Amino acid sequence: MTATSIVIPDGMPQYEDQPRFDPALIRADFPILDREVNGHPLVYLDSGNTSQKPRQVIDAINEHLARHNGNVSRSVHTLGTEATLAYEGARAKVAAFINAPSPDEVVFTKNSTEAINLVAYSFLNASLSPKGDPRFKLGPGDEIVISEMEHHSNIVPWQLLAERTGATVRWFGITDAGRLDESELDELINERTKIVSIVHYSNILGTINATSRITARVREVGALLMLDCSQSVPHLPMDVVDYDVDFIAFTGHKMLGPTGIGVLWGRGELLAAMPPFLGGGSMIETVTMGGSTFAPPPMRFEAGTPPIAEAVGLGAAVDYLSAVGMKAISWYEKELTAYALDALQTVPGLRLFGPKVPVGRGGTLSFDLDGIHPHDVGQVLDAEGVQVRVGHHCARPTCVRFGVPAMTRASLYLYNTTADIDALVAGLEKVRKVFA
Repeated sequence: MTATSIVIPDGMPQYEDQPRFDPALIRADFPILDREVNGHPLVYLDSGNTSQKPRQVIDAINEHLARHNGNVSRSVHTLGTEATLAYEGARAKVAAFINAPSPDEVVFTKNSTEAINLVAYSFLNASLSPKGDPRFKLGPGDEIVISEMEHHSNIVPWQLLAERTGATVRWFGITDAGRLDESELDELINERTKIVSIVHYSNILGTINATSRITARVREVGALLMLDCSQSVPHLPMDVVDYDVDFIAFTGHKMLGPTGIGVLWGRGELLAAMPPFLGGGSMIETVTMGGSTFAPPPMRFEAGTPPIAEAVGLGAAVDYLSAVGMKAISWYEKELTAYALDALQTVPGLRLFGPKVPVGRGGTLSFDLDGIHPHDVGQVLDAEGVQVRVGHHCARPTCVRFGVPAMTRASLYLYNTTADIDALVAGLEKVRKVFA
């Protein structure tokens, strides 16, 4: 039995209104979870890096490539039409999943990084053009606000933009508890602020940032607001209208989909005012040797042949998550996170980074163990079949903030169980013995 087949007669997902569900039914859909690593059952605790894929997503990609492979928007033959319908159908599924007012507000990119860069380069292009929309124009005296807990993909593009325009990058700090420090919110976001771009769910601390106060201040000063939702969209219900944001970015491979596909959602009126990011085929309205005009969004931002099969896979992932129910997933993961927080506290010498309670935090758990280098921790755990992430997790400023060069990170998803957490704790005890 598969999760996507578990529906009650009226067609509503069985799990949607239930805070508990049977993870065994979920796990059965993921072929990779049946394998062994180094003679041990696979314990996959690296979903914050990339999630595993259910059979339904794998089959959807295979079926598309085997039976419907063609290029989109380039032909009137049957295969091209089928491919176009599948591609645009995936866009509509994604739009519904995040409650976007229109599918035309969903731009397919290759990942979250490209989605954030798309917005940053639109600011740059508008700043360089006399006809650029003033909402996107930057120059000396203007400010960009990010935070200290960002992934590098939400730091470096804004630093590059500031260097090229003369603007200034400013940032929220992090409290000792692993939360955003909003103590100087009104001073940090001010009349000079043009855009605030912050992470919704930290990929290293597990912190889920409450955004209401920041949103209110952004609206008060007339700036734009972007959320990096790479970690939140896979785990939490997302409603872009309710969050009152201008842009969000997320990626397919962290939400059961394939690599090579990501999403930028933006308000329709803002996307329509943004200049192109890349030039080429499919993003144009007319082309002459003397100049070109450009298609409306989202095509304006999707130059060249897009990731068609990947979009189909992402659509299948959205179907899967929707069938299980995002409320059910978030409730299950909250319980699993509470169990993990308690279990890790039993490990002598373990220092957990980020919130210590399962409130305003997700199942991303980064830690240091008795000063043992994370690479050594990861190698011993791998020998036990336990897969975790080690390093600075593309969030080096956060590591610097807490005085460590790197961290070990275990990240949970809907297919994990308390047995996986028990295996992690047992593996950490093995690490301590090896390096005693």
